[in-house]
Amino acid sequence: MSEDAGPGQGQIPYEQWTDEALREVVARALDLAATAGLPGEHHYYLTFRTDHPGTRVPGHLKARYPQEMTIVLQHQFEGLVVDRAAQQFSVRLHFGGVPSTLVVPFGALTGFADPSVRYGLRVQPIMEAPAAVQPPPTAEPPPAAPPEAPAQVVSLDAFRRKPTRD
Repeated sequence: MSEDAGPGQGQIPYEQWTDEALREVVARALDLAATAGLPGEHHYYLTFRTDHPGTRVPGHLKARYPQEMTIVLQHQFEGLVVDRAAQQFSVRLHFGGVPSTLVVPFGALTGFADPSVRYGLRVQPIMEAPAAVQPPPTAEPPPAAPPEAPAQVVSLDAFRRKPTRD
């Protein structure tokens, strides 16, 4: 770790590890819902940042929820897909009768709850964009410096004041 940790923070990122583990709990819960449906009275409340890089929300919802939004997965959701490789999930919901597909990176999550069992958790969103992959630098040699001329000695006698004789 670097020395730029904030006040009161050690060099071990416990909070980050905890948030990563909690996001894994959410991913497993969503995997279960995607593959087997929600058993019994289980239903999920998912709160996420709509302004997170990678979150895709239709324009009318983004205008209504410019920073944060909570969705409920209970009876009427379709096409729930958990993409572990991309670290995101997508789901199709209906808002005012209008079907909308949402794509939510796990890093955008701020909360998860299953009220049927009184379970909930909060996590800090990861708001920075993933680092873009930089192409490797080309093996271009630096431009050659012009050849140096031999050093020249300049006499300053011509510029000195000559003593006056009175």
